[in-house]
Amino acid sequence: MTHHDEHDAHGERDARDERQPRLRRRAQGELESQVLAALHTARGPVSAAWVQERIGGDLAYTTVMTILTRLLAKDVVTRERAGRSFAWTPASDEAGLAAFRMRKVLDGESDREAVLASFVTTLTPDDEQLLRDLLGQAGAEADD
Repeated sequence: MTHHDEHDAHGERDARDERQPRLRRRAQGELESQVLAALHTARGPVSAAWVQERIGGDLAYTTVMTILTRLLAKDVVTRERAGRSFAWTPASDEAGLAAFRMRKVLDGESDREAVLASFVTTLTPDDEQLLRDLLGQAGAEADD
C-alpha cells in the first residue's frame, strides 16, 4: 500500500491521524460576560491587551477589541484615550454586571414570559416584595 491509510493492518485507528476535537466556539454572551468580569477585577482603566491576558491566551486581540466595542455600544463599558489606544472600564458596579448577565440569559430564551414567571416563583417573599417595590418605583419614574 503506497498511500497512508487511516487504519493500520489490524483495523485500528492510526494515532497519527487522531484529530484534536474542535474547541467549542464560545457564545457572544459568554465572551461578553468574561470580558466584563475581567474588567471588574481591574483597579482602574485597562488596555484590551490586559483584558486578553486575563481571559486567556486563546482569544485573538481583535476578538477582544470587537467584544469591547460591542459592550461600548451597549453602554456597558466606557473608554478613554490612552496614547494611541484606549483604556477600558466597566460602566457599572457588580450589581450592574449581575443585571447584565441576567438580561443576557433572558434575551437568549424564546419564551420570556415563562422564564420570568419561573424566576418570580423562586423568589423569597422578601425578594418578591423588593421586586414589587422596584417595579413600582420604575413605573412612577416613567410617569414623571
